[in-house]
Amino acid sequence: MRIGTRGVATLAGLALLHVGPAATWLPAVRRLTPRLAGVGADGHVALTFDDGPDPRSTPRFLDELERLGCRATFFVLGEMLDRHPGLGRRIAEHGHEVAVHGWRHDNALLARPGRMTIELARAAELVAAVTGRPPAWYRPPYGALSAETLVAARLLGLRPVLWTAWGRDWTPTASPDSVVAALAPGLRGGATLLLHDTDHTAAPGCWRSALGALPRLVAACRAAGLRVGPLRDHGISHGEFPSQHSGNLKQRAGQTNSR
Repeated sequence: MRIGTRGVATLAGLALLHVGPAATWLPAVRRLTPRLAGVGADGHVALTFDDGPDPRSTPRFLDELERLGCRATFFVLGEMLDRHPGLGRRIAEHGHEVAVHGWRHDNALLARPGRMTIELARAAELVAAVTGRPPAWYRPPYGALSAETLVAARLLGLRPVLWTAWGRDWTPTASPDSVVAALAPGLRGGATLLLHDTDHTAAPGCWRSALGALPRLVAACRAAGLRVGPLRDHGISHGEFPSQHSGNLKQRAGQTNSR
């Protein structure tokens, strides 16, 4: 079957619509979308961790954060929380915020239609069941938003948020010094910092670089008169997204996929 010029143009337009939101991964684009990047109150720095919970490393972060007197937002993967629900409860019981990072660490741009909608709903429901509180935030793996995940997040009452600075702590050569150096240019009021509390999807043992950097990062913020805490205290509202029951969302997704 041949596709005419109009058909090619239509397919190209649909593809652009699907992948267009992923441009926010680029630093230059994120600067044009400060709310999505996580720019918050001038006197506050949001501390966030991705990819857990992991019993090999996450408890060490919880202990260090307790010692430092800090709270943070943990963007968890559904598959990890499903394996370690007790650790997810412990994160919440320590006063931290538990948010959604997806079910698996997959790129939404490469997923078949409907899959990410179902998995986001599944992850959000699990976070609510484990912690007793519905999640408020969503950060896609790789920072790759798609049109589908944006719509799904809205229906689930999740506010997408990326980051303003990251520690590049997932590489095999990362160290506490390199993490501090990577974050230093963006360590200012309103920043949302991205770190990882596990090596689940990264170089083995790289989580030690983020853990070792934490005391210096927190000390630098406090020396500058900045508070360090979770996204809920960051001064960016998630109220513009109407909350919907995730079961209804999964039902609608199933109906869509069956057509």
